[in-house]
Amino acid sequence: MSGHLPHAQQRYARRKRINQLAIGLSLAAMLFGVFWLVWILWETIRLGLGGLSLALFTDMTPPPNEAGGLANAIFGSFVMVALATLVGTPIGVLAGVYLAEYGRQGTLASTTRFVNDILLSAPSIVIGLFVYTVVVAPMRSFSGWAGVVALALIVIPVVIRTTENMLVLVPASLREAAYALGTPKHKVIGLVTLRAARAGVMTGVLLAVARIAGETAPLLFTALNNQFWNGDLGKPMASLPVTIFKFAMSPYENWQQLAWAAVFLITLAVLGLNILARWLTRQK
Repeated sequence: MSGHLPHAQQRYARRKRINQLAIGLSLAAMLFGVFWLVWILWETIRLGLGGLSLALFTDMTPPPNEAGGLANAIFGSFVMVALATLVGTPIGVLAGVYLAEYGRQGTLASTTRFVNDILLSAPSIVIGLFVYTVVVAPMRSFSGWAGVVALALIVIPVVIRTTENMLVLVPASLREAAYALGTPKHKVIGLVTLRAARAGVMTGVLLAVARIAGETAPLLFTALNNQFWNGDLGKPMASLPVTIFKFAMSPYENWQQLAWAAVFLITLAVLGLNILARWLTRQK
């Protein structure tokens, strides 16, 4: 036994060194990521706060070297994101309910999951080009409705995946207890399983909203932009992401300041949605 002891100690020392190296590399990778995140947030706060004013929420996007705000872009983003959420959420929830409660097995369910996975991983610019081809080109005009369609196509797969996963996690005993009382399946789904999973489903919806709030590429090919206030969704409509894209690359100082202010607003909105999603997840 004594002859094997040094060899065992050597293996233990080697494993300990490898473990320490792995922990060190993990910590270094974490610090590397946190460093850039903190830097981005610091620059966003430092440059974004300087552009905040009352005019930012009341004035239209200005010409170069003139005072103005982002009222039309804020309104356009709010309208398109809200309508896309209203369109995409029911479709996503219903599809998720089908996959979790009716079609766990079968060709249609497998095909739906496969297509949903593709949509989840597809670049948003591909969705923008698709909507441009099927909506903008036939209408011969960019429009807010086209932007709503593009954003809704991004919302749907996120809600489908979240809804299915949350419903699958609901214990089967809850369903069996409801069935034992003679409750029809559609009422079991509406009154038992969906109610038990509502926090997770709402979290998925909020995360989908947070994702589309900063999407630029789909809107460039659909809603385009508008320097003026526009409440007609049949015409081009301004949005914060597209305004940031346009103003941030310009040589004009006032446009750059407005771009940073818009970045700060979107960051606050996404942060608020993520905090709300975490809060809903804990309130079970």
